[in-house]
Amino acid sequence: MRVAVLSGKGGTGKTMVSVNLAAVSRSAVYVDCDVEEPNGHLYFKPDGVVRETVTVLVPRADPERCDGCLECVRFCRFHALSYSLDRLMVFDDVCHSCGGCSVVCPREAISEHERGIGTVDTGRSGDVVVHTGTMDIGEAIGLPIIGRLLEKASAEDDDVFIDCPPGSSCMAMESIKDADFCILVSEPTVFGAHNLGMVAELARVFGKPVGAVLNKVIEGEEDPSERFCIENGIPILARIPFDLELGRLCSEATIASWADTGYERMFRDLLERITEAVG
Repeated sequence: MRVAVLSGKGGTGKTMVSVNLAAVSRSAVYVDCDVEEPNGHLYFKPDGVVRETVTVLVPRADPERCDGCLECVRFCRFHALSYSLDRLMVFDDVCHSCGGCSVVCPREAISEHERGIGTVDTGRSGDVVVHTGTMDIGEAIGLPIIGRLLEKASAEDDDVFIDCPPGSSCMAMESIKDADFCILVSEPTVFGAHNLGMVAELARVFGKPVGAVLNKVIEGEEDPSERFCIENGIPILARIPFDLELGRLCSEATIASWADTGYERMFRDLLERITEAVG
């Protein structure tokens, strides 16, 4: 079972839900695809961490072969190439690693070399395998890192819980493409409900079954996210109450389901509902 946990915005409790679901599973794989600001490892504190560098291919020009025909410059829609002062200049930061410039070069003057864009760390915390992706500062996009994370997770036989980037960007799309089920985490605000709609639409486009987890629920108060779910036929799998003790545990990067039997029961019940929904 591969479960993707999404939220339309940061701070809703997406990582808290992801971490605790993996923690109460008999054996699981936790994948932190929020590569711009991963924090699941702060909860799990994995041991035996092995790091690998994720690279992309970028062009390199041979000045002895290049005659300044500009075929590569005209081809690149991202303006990663420029010919100036009798030499080809490559702007690695905006290169999308498509390899097209080396294909269209009539003099075979362009080769490709690897450039690191981030890392993938793999360790273990109890029965949970923890994969964490981290994008290097200044990088524009982390799709190759997410791709490598999901590739490593696919080699595991256990249940996989994917902590997706917030929002509905291309990195969120990459994170859910192979998921069996999407959990949409939201909070009881108008802003939360609006962004819940964004990720619900994303899951719909990808044809993924969904269920909602409503976090920070205050009994007796209106919940715009709950209203959105009811109006759009989205099953509500759990309502997590606004709880100062749960907030304290999260602020200390403590896994609530490992610290308190009440929270353990709450997340086990949620996992059972997800398992039933996946079938």
